Amino acid sequence: MGLAALAPWVAGFIFVFMFILVITEKFERHIVTLGCGAAVLVIVFGFCLRSWQAVWDTLNIQNIFTLDFWYSASESAESSSGINWATILFIAGMMIMVEGMASAGFFRWLCLRFAKLVKYRSTRIFFVFMIMSAILAMFIDSITVILFLAAVTVELAQLLKFDPVPVILAEIFCANLGGAATMCGDPPNIIIGTALGYSFSDFINNTGMIAGISLFFVVLYFWFCFAKKLKKSEAYLEQIDSFPDPSQAILNRMCFIQSTLIFLLAIVLLVSHAYTHLTVAFIGVFIALLTLVCAGSQAKDLLKQVDYKTLLFFVGLFVVVGGLEETGVLEIVAEWIANWSNGNIYLMVLVILWVSAVASAVVDNIPFAATMIPIIRMLAQSQSVPLTTLAWTLSMGTDVGGSATPIGASANVVGTAVAMKAGYPISWGKYCRYCVMATLLVVMISMVCIFVRYV
Repeated sequence: MGLAALAPWVAGFIFVFMFILVITEKFERHIVTLGCGAAVLVIVFGFCLRSWQAVWDTLNIQNIFTLDFWYSASESAESSSGINWATILFIAGMMIMVEGMASAGFFRWLCLRFAKLVKYRSTRIFFVFMIMSAILAMFIDSITVILFLAAVTVELAQLLKFDPVPVILAEIFCANLGGAATMCGDPPNIIIGTALGYSFSDFINNTGMIAGISLFFVVLYFWFCFAKKLKKSEAYLEQIDSFPDPSQAILNRMCFIQSTLIFLLAIVLLVSHAYTHLTVAFIGVFIALLTLVCAGSQAKDLLKQVDYKTLLFFVGLFVVVGGLEETGVLEIVAEWIANWSNGNIYLMVLVILWVSAVASAVVDNIPFAATMIPIIRMLAQSQSVPLTTLAWTLSMGTDVGGSATPIGASANVVGTAVAMKAGYPISWGKYCRYCVMATLLVVMISMVCIFVRYV
């Protein structure tokens, strides 16, 4: 067996090794992913494949200097193989915007106003934030939704003295579920929609229906898990009179107005970017620059507050997943699905849904969705199976499966990072204890809905 033939095995081993180290939390996760990413570049690409082109393609630096990276009529152009710099820049830009809003007192004002509106009851906050997370994620990138809601949740938790972790976990899951409902809500949906020619309304009428039914049961599930614990914090309600007035949170009215307008502008740009053709990379950089300009002398402080460890974690993760792409590991998995189902539509739906869900829990769902698209197109043509049935199956599997682990989707990584930064670390054990069961619940509901409606 030549060195090139060993490349897929080595790439798979490095990924599994990285996954184990991240789970055990013996080392900081950005150090783990960067170390394993370096191993992929040196051992897999340099030693086994002897391909510097694979290194260059995975680093993907050249993509930043193309027009499509900043302005593109094709959404799928944002999801090239290797390091997804669009995601990195977008997250960095949103982090800077959120820090600017926090320094202006926006989040504290909002949490005080919201707490007063719901009479300071943590259980009501828990319920409303789950629904809000799902609805916002239908139209705004789930990363932005979680950056915003997680920050507000931490502020409320510190004020009302409840544990924010249950609320953040529920928000993350509901954001991913809400994103599954529309074409612009989650990156895999953007890829599927543009590649197969489906519209916003197509997703609403199909995955939107499944996501809506699932949301009802997910809210009940998380309520059953955490409501009793959150009710204990309501003993502090006797101190309501001592809570500060929301207006006291605004330290600088001009900065407050500026940060609010920048946030609203970010929402408008994200909702309309399919029509303006401005990519998320452009939006992230533009919003960050605008925030820094408005911050003036405070710009350096905002830059210091950016969570660079999370950004480095993404860089390393993209490189390791790039190793799986370049060596054909993801294609092997996709081809196995086609061969095993052998023309039976029930088996095709079953395998695509569950394998997509499991794979997306441990591998970034963007490259997996892109790899699966030609497979489902081939199945539809060769086995006379409706392409739409397989497309909605792939969409729900990749979108929902990413919720099962802390690294399955970008919103998970960002949400847990916000909690950790605020002093509320969410371990792998705690995250998976609740979100794996919720994921299984939604996958089961999706399977039933697809069987009943399409098969």
